[in-house]
Amino acid sequence: MSRIGKKLIVVPKGVKVEVKDNVILVEGAKGKLDLVLSPRINLEITEGQVKVTRVADTKMDKSLHGLYRALIVNMIKGVTEGYVKELEIIGVGFKAAVQGDALNMSLGFSHPVNFTIPSGIKIETPKPTQLVIRGIDKQLVGKIATEIRAICPPEPYKGKGIRFVGEYVKKKVGKAQATSGGK
Repeated sequence: MSRIGKKLIVVPKGVKVEVKDNVILVEGAKGKLDLVLSPRINLEITEGQVKVTRVADTKMDKSLHGLYRALIVNMIKGVTEGYVKELEIIGVGFKAAVQGDALNMSLGFSHPVNFTIPSGIKIETPKPTQLVIRGIDKQLVGKIATEIRAICPPEPYKGKGIRFVGEYVKKKVGKAQATSGGK
């Protein structure tokens, strides 16, 4: 049995979990999420707990067992607390601002970069060089943060670009710093 999959999921008060037509619906204070279940996974919902079981003991069933349990836990956490990713923009003149449903960024290109914010995601700019991405879907929050970072990833010489808060970028030594050999 999967070590992760066999753990019971505790459903906090204020969260409603139900299964309809092989789709699990999780509803909480922050919103609603749904997930299509694999036909190889069964759910048993009792008062305040959800138990994930599998149909057979094949390798695929074992991997799906732990996966679906983790996805359901992430859904429950999302509708109660939500998820946050923070990005920082490093570079002279690099900045970002939210205008309506778009994120406008000046990143040293010859033109400003506009990023359309999808529904279900909120982006804030407490400082012009700081982005805070919030949402209830863990996968969507991470995907949007990664897409924004990919617009201008940190470069290895000066470290300019967009990076996650706390991300370490190993810097390379430039040409001027290299040791001159010989004469």
